[in-house]
Amino acid sequence: MSRRPPDGPAEPVTTSAGRPRIAALDVLRGFALCGILLANVQPIAHVGDVAVISDSPGSTADVWLGLLVEQRFFPIFSLLFGIGFSLLLDSARKRVARPRLVLLRRLVVLLVVGLAHFLLLWHGDILSTYAVVGLVVLMPSTWLPRWAVAGLAAVLVTTALVIGGDRTVLVAGLFLLGSALVRYGVIDRMEHSTRVPAVLGMALVAGAVPVVSRQSTSSAHDPGFAVALAGAGLLLAGAYICGMLLALRTPLRPVLYAVFAPLGRMALTNYLTATVLVLAVARFFGDPPVTWSSTRVVLIAAVILSVQWVWSTLWLRRYGQGPLEWLWRWAAWARRPSPRRTS
Repeated sequence: MSRRPPDGPAEPVTTSAGRPRIAALDVLRGFALCGILLANVQPIAHVGDVAVISDSPGSTADVWLGLLVEQRFFPIFSLLFGIGFSLLLDSARKRVARPRLVLLRRLVVLLVVGLAHFLLLWHGDILSTYAVVGLVVLMPSTWLPRWAVAGLAAVLVTTALVIGGDRTVLVAGLFLLGSALVRYGVIDRMEHSTRVPAVLGMALVAGAVPVVSRQSTSSAHDPGFAVALAGAGLLLAGAYICGMLLALRTPLRPVLYAVFAPLGRMALTNYLTATVLVLAVARFFGDPPVTWSSTRVVLIAAVILSVQWVWSTLWLRRYGQGPLEWLWRWAAWARRPSPRRTS
């Protein structure tokens, strides 16, 4: 059986692990995936480079793309990773005698996949960082009380901002924040509130305005630029999440679910195949990616995401999860899962 929102596609009742599925997480994951690809098109096409850095101000479109996209979506993805980790731990505790072993295998496999992606395709891979931070920070946090996890998350996020937006420290803090949100029951209630995301979203936007302004008037070589970039990224990422949660409480929910959930449910498959597709596009064009206009970057991302959306939608009509997600689950649980849909 499936729960069907008005005039929209069916939303699966359970995940492949058997727990109740939270549709908002699929939507947020797909939304973040879109933003990450948009930010990564040029860096991926610049084979061997992690980032494209230019001293020129660029066009108005370049400026807006930097203000609205750069560093704005990986915090969402990092937060969702911490949430998913704790939700899986809850499921594993109900199904196996050694639940942490499931998570350990899952992180080790992710590390192998991330290293392969890093070494063979793109040096800007984030999966290996996620795996290492998961092993070093998330796994030990499962033995800590939830108040300690929340406190440590606040310390790490603050430290990351103070030292200039260090990405590894920031990822660790966001992982723990996501885990704390699960353990305090916030994630279970996230689809049932309008006032909380509205008030929080307005506060985040109000805080983001001066920080984004500081970023826009600074050069990449200014001492405070890295802090402003990281701070603006966090504040706008939070505002994006709140805005999406509010939109999911409106008649737009079926549309948002149809557009973003298929991408989000196959996030690992789509993240990795996007690298291959961007590299193929770069080879097709032939000119240096640093010369690409923002219009071309947006069009490339839009075409790739459209292809992935069609692929994901058709695949999920028959199977419960993406092909790489299925293999990842097989490795984590150490038994072959059924690929067919169960909901």
